[in-house]
Amino acid sequence: MRLTLDGPAGALEALLDEPVYPPGRPESADQPPRAAVVFAHPHPQQGGSMHTKAVFQGAKGLTRIGCAVLRFNFRGVGASAGTFDEGDGERADYLAALDAMTRRYPGVPLWAAGFSFGAWIALEAGALDPRVSVLIGVAPPVSRATYSFEHTLASTKPKFLIQGDLDEVCPVKDLWAFYAKLEDPKELVLIDGANHLFEGKTRDVGEALEGLLGDFE
Repeated sequence: MRLTLDGPAGALEALLDEPVYPPGRPESADQPPRAAVVFAHPHPQQGGSMHTKAVFQGAKGLTRIGCAVLRFNFRGVGASAGTFDEGDGERADYLAALDAMTRRYPGVPLWAAGFSFGAWIALEAGALDPRVSVLIGVAPPVSRATYSFEHTLASTKPKFLIQGDLDEVCPVKDLWAFYAKLEDPKELVLIDGANHLFEGKTRDVGEALEGLLGDFE
């Protein structure tokens, strides 16, 4: 479903993926989703958008476990108004998307998710936002000095991380060092043979999210 969100710099282009329940499951369209998730895309100046394959597959994986997932284009991407703002404006865009999901699904758990640059935005914004109960980071750029994860590191909210073991942007050893500093609860899945963009492995991102969060309560 295509949506237009009210962003701080103008309209934000968005897509909402509703839960997908396989035949025979007791859940129905009449029930609220298991969680409302906002999934942020990679760096706007490096080709990232809500259509990035790993974001698309990650969102689909979350819908398969009963979540409603909102993907949106940061300011200046696609049809979204505004221009790139080095992360500050993008975090404000993300908060506007959280607001939209809170209004659409009142009382439903709110989860923050993102890929690469979007993982930085989602983890940090979600760590500070009291409405958010779960933090999800796909290939978070924790080895880049540009990005501070101080609030993520201090958060005691459940944290779920996914990364390729061949990630050239954030080497696995750096992610393990970051992971060791995170407060519990936390879980990490490494995808064999996957680089930073998960080229040829994007479906594995969705499957990993299903496996990590399928039984989470």
